[in-house]
Amino acid sequence: MAKPVRVADVREIIYDEKRWKILDEKRKRALELMLPLETSGFSPIVHGSVARGDVDKNSDIDVVIPYEVPSFKLELALLKAGLTPTKREIVMATPWQLPKAHLYLEDDRSVTFPLVKPRQTELEFYWFGGAAGIDELRKKIRVLGVDKRLMLIEPTEKGHLESQVIGNESTVAKKLGVSLEIVRERVQVLTRRAELGHTGIFIRRELAPGENFEGVFRELMRKNPDMKIGLKGRLP
Repeated sequence: MAKPVRVADVREIIYDEKRWKILDEKRKRALELMLPLETSGFSPIVHGSVARGDVDKNSDIDVVIPYEVPSFKLELALLKAGLTPTKREIVMATPWQLPKAHLYLEDDRSVTFPLVKPRQTELEFYWFGGAAGIDELRKKIRVLGVDKRLMLIEPTEKGHLESQVIGNESTVAKKLGVSLEIVRERVQVLTRRAELGHTGIFIRRELAPGENFEGVFRELMRKNPDMKIGLKGRLP
């Protein structure tokens, strides 16, 4: 697991031919997911290292719909494109944090969408880590974002610059165009995770064939009263 690091200077990382090739391949496979979703009326983004460019062979391709959607429409769009999820699950870190639906297509590709309306900081989470749309991928544009080491990644023609976020939270927030609140929150979460190891998950529920996300989510709320309390004001 990547851990937060502290460095005094800005470092330049130069990509070799292999790394550029991995990035092109990861982005091509991201577009294979995003284009049929766009055709069906969705506005997908890709989040993380594929958006920033600092990929390696193990980098996941995380496609996100950053707003509530009917799950059947999303799954139908994928099926029409010949993309069949191998696993579907609901994950919720705590009773008061955003419940998310995940559709996994392979070990490294997934589509995620929220099951309730996200708060502003929950949306900013994606831009904090780096988020790119279809146009950016088509034009080979890489975006700024912060990795799990709490290093700000700033793309350059030859690779990227990286600098520590801790101690520079205000500057990082301005560069990313996000609130200082989300930067401070992510610093706290990732620092705590590094100190304690992986923290527990409140809910991780895999769906069986024939189940739908909305129905399972309602079932989970009936069985877990803390969810209704934590999500008060955000449920339909």
